[in-house]
Amino acid sequence: MKTKEMEQLKNKPDTELLNEIKKSKDKLWELQVDLRAGKIKNVSEINKTKKLIARINTILSERKNIKTDKKA
Repeated sequence: MKTKEMEQLKNKPDTELLNEIKKSKDKLWELQVDLRAGKIKNVSEINKTKKLIARINTILSERKNIKTDKKA
């Protein structure tokens, strides 16, 4: 993932990131079903989708930690 894309993700609000995770999980599920059915040609798309979900979760965790640190 390019740094521009990461910056775009970091600048999105939490609600958009949660929607992005939902879409990515749906896409991942479809890719896994297609893989089992033998329809998928680009297997690396599964790993890319998993990494995107992990990156978004990391961004959300960082934001949550920053909010809790400010309260303490």
